[in-house]
Amino acid sequence: MEYPLELTFKMWTFAPQISVTDAKGNLVFYVKQKAFRLKESVTVFADAQQTQPLYEINADRIIDFSARYNFTDRNSGMPVGAVKRQGLKSIWKARYDIFEGETSNLAISEQNPWVKVMDALFQEIPIVGMFSGYVFNPVYLVSRTEGAVVMRLEKKPTFLSRKFIIKQVDQLSDREETQSLLGLLMMILLERTRG
Repeated sequence: MEYPLELTFKMWTFAPQISVTDAKGNLVFYVKQKAFRLKESVTVFADAQQTQPLYEINADRIIDFSARYNFTDRNSGMPVGAVKRQGLKSIWKARYDIFEGETSNLAISEQNPWVKVMDALFQEIPIVGMFSGYVFNPVYLVSRTEGAVVMRLEKKPTFLSRKFIIKQVDQLSDREETQSLLGLLMMILLERTRG
């Protein structure tokens, strides 16, 4: 893939949808979360028409703060990995583990939790609060278990739409890259209401 990747939330839909494009503007993924489900379910497509499913992301339990979201390759039916929020540690600062089987090989963490606090406070100011998307923009880092950062996701300053940029910082295997991207997509869907 040609980095940076741009994630754009589709506005005015019941079910959250994200298009992911590469540096040349080519669609890499089209993500659609199924609406009104007790058990989270997300499909990652290769096209915006949603005819070529690539991956499924499914929660292992019904409505749980610490659910594990398993990634499955739609073509082979084989597991690709999983992502799981680190429970109560994630209340203040978003933290997720990315798994290969039962072993956590990568982690996602919010760089500065004060950004979401300031964003929430700024949004409460009448009229001025509409522009909080220009001022406070969270950054999330994907790192190896020993601490080396491999990917960076940051929100772009925008007025109405939600746009994010993913940059590759260090080398990853193809499998780690897929796990990291699917983990970031699921994390963004879960964290979008928190600022």
